Amino acid sequence: MTNKELMKHWIDSAENDYSSMVNIYDSKQYNWSLFIGHLVIEKLLKALYAKLNEKEPYAPKTHNLLVLAQKCDLKLDEGQVDALSRITKFNMSVRYDDAKKDFYKLCTPEYTEKQIESIKELRSWLKEQLI
Repeated sequence: MTNKELMKHWIDSAENDYSSMVNIYDSKQYNWSLFIGHLVIEKLLKALYAKLNEKEPYAPKTHNLLVLAQKCDLKLDEGQVDALSRITKFNMSVRYDDAKKDFYKLCTPEYTEKQIESIKELRSWLKEQLI
């Protein structure tokens, strides 16, 4: 795949996941909505990596959003660093049984709403970087 094809793949997939995140959030499955929100940000970072690396467009195989952002040489403010670090944890918290219960308890409507807003802000910012 060319870097432009790979970029389009990641962007399209992120947009599909974004729609899923909103629907899952609306159904009050808060922990899963945050898991999908992580995927939205991960895929947009991988699209940006593809944009910036024409000869080697395949991003590192990691779910760590800070690592991906660093590989894209993004200039992050403290709030973005905190958000990416926090959102990265959503990926692991839903996958492993020992963390699922604690994460489920954490995902109150209030907490989840705040995190969804953070995901939406990062999504908008990353989409601007992709233009």
